[in-house]
Amino acid sequence: MTAPMTNDLPLRERKKLRTRQALIDSALDLFGERGFGGVTLDELCDSVEVSKRTFFRYFSSKEDVAMAPTQDLWLAFLDELETREPGGRPVLEMLREALFAALDRVAADGGWTRRVLLSRQLAERTPSMDAHGLHFCHRTSRAALDILHRRLDFAVADVDAGAGAAGPAGAGGAAGGAAGVGAAALDDVRPRLLMDMLVAAFHCGLDAWVPEPGMPVRGELAAHVRDACAALPGSLTLTATLRTG
Repeated sequence: MTAPMTNDLPLRERKKLRTRQALIDSALDLFGERGFGGVTLDELCDSVEVSKRTFFRYFSSKEDVAMAPTQDLWLAFLDELETREPGGRPVLEMLREALFAALDRVAADGGWTRRVLLSRQLAERTPSMDAHGLHFCHRTSRAALDILHRRLDFAVADVDAGAGAAGPAGAGGAAGGAAGVGAAALDDVRPRLLMDMLVAAFHCGLDAWVPEPGMPVRGELAAHVRDACAALPGSLTLTATLRTG
């Protein structure tokens, strides 16, 4: 949450956010210094002077607090999806716009970029964080699909694309109207493929950004993600020939 938004909250909520942020910052610093397994939950809580009960109000595990920076980005993305309008453009463009709006929101906090970098560096040597991240990614993708199916009627797939592209009755269409999401809409694999491609593009951009020398810059992360998103259309039509050497 950005500083202007935080200032509009009641004092009690601001205190909660400060406690949550202190837990994230302390966790990333301690894990970076001593390793993920070298810090107990008791030690982490002591560093912020909170109880374990308080910790579990905000996070479910050490992995959860360590991955909070990127998770906050995707939660902001879900929030953006609730208000984005398709405007007759490809849905992928709408998803990409929502992602960059979310990135602008979370990165408005000057410390977010550093936290993401520390979190990703830690994840590279902590297998349990990767497992937690995959679970979070799956939950977030499902939540995004729920929003898309609830808010949008997708165009019927081209006949040439085959019936499997959008289920036996094409895309959601009227079947997913005000009465709820129809079975045909839920069988449409295209929105899921779009979400998978967006997530993959984000991780490609993140992987390109993390090894860069010097202090992390949020604009550089956004640039790498934009480049990865721009490569998606060409990836779908990529051809190749066998090497002869």
